[in-house]
Amino acid sequence: MPMNVGDSTRCVHSGLPLAKPGDPIVPGPLLSTAYHLRPEGVEPGDDGYGRPDNPTRRLLEAAIGELEGGPSLVFASGQAAITALLMTTLKPGDTVVIPSDGYYQVRLFASTTLAGMGINVIEAPTAGPYPPFAGVRLVLLESPSNPGLDLVDIGTVATMAHAEGALVAVDNTAATPLGQRPLVLGADVVVASGTKALAGHTDVLLGYVAAREQSLVDGMQRWRNLSGAIPSPFDCWLVRRSLGTLALRLRQQSANAAALVPVLRSHSLVEAVYHPSDSPFASQLNILPGLVSFELPSATHVAAFLKAAQLIAAATSFGGLHTTADRRHQWGDSVPPGFVRLSCGIEDTADLVDDTLAALDSATTLSR
Repeated sequence: MPMNVGDSTRCVHSGLPLAKPGDPIVPGPLLSTAYHLRPEGVEPGDDGYGRPDNPTRRLLEAAIGELEGGPSLVFASGQAAITALLMTTLKPGDTVVIPSDGYYQVRLFASTTLAGMGINVIEAPTAGPYPPFAGVRLVLLESPSNPGLDLVDIGTVATMAHAEGALVAVDNTAATPLGQRPLVLGADVVVASGTKALAGHTDVLLGYVAAREQSLVDGMQRWRNLSGAIPSPFDCWLVRRSLGTLALRLRQQSANAAALVPVLRSHSLVEAVYHPSDSPFASQLNILPGLVSFELPSATHVAAFLKAAQLIAAATSFGGLHTTADRRHQWGDSVPPGFVRLSCGIEDTADLVDDTLAALDSATTLSR
């Protein structure tokens, strides 16, 4: 595929084999089997046992690898992918820096499993300041962060970390490979939840990693084979199918979020608004994600807002076709009780703005 094509073209054509007469236009096959029959005496390789080998899975990995810019592996979930990264790059006595304002399950895994293994865990906010990287094995960034949507200058942090011999990984879930190419910016590894915008239809759990060096991927592939954290062939086929519309969906989601930012900032009930465009590093993103976070006075106001909204559903995930909102304090995030992360869907912008305004007006009737 030519390197100078647009995002939609990249999404539709990434990872595809050369077209052949009689082949389906949608990449296949969808092969779901525990194992492939082998002639006696032949060593297992591609398409041997289903856990390490599956052609449908490899087609998705090829597509993601093209979009991220490095060899890729897919996993059963985003948490499985980030676990593979942490467990294959760290050993007892190592030090890892993780975002204090990132996905809470990663912090929980670090404070329990990693710390219990004798790994030193340091937390730092996405926007900084960062500790000295001397003696650090891995620096994990999440940019934009979830749920605060802060950004970090990935290239600068990568240069500082590499000078001390540390690896740099970036959670690219919110940005997607269309919004940000961490490997190009200097990171060693990308990790993401494909459950979100990549799959985009709220019907699949999937995670992935991509890396500059094949040796890093090989280590995580061995971990995946031993842990069994593989996605099903059908899930891989669904995500590859969904990739074709990623650019279209992301444009509408991004436009919806951008339209809501001034609406939220001008409403009397909203106490604060968070959007990646506020960051001095916003130009690092090729397109802003369809996410905007804001604060209402209390959890009760959030409940009233969600009850009044007709187009906004309460859900803890993001990146789908439907607009959803999540009160993040309930999951242990260090945010106020009235903090809301809003994930914009692909509804018409005017409809979503009107519904949001009406829901905020309705919630305003509560006493503060």
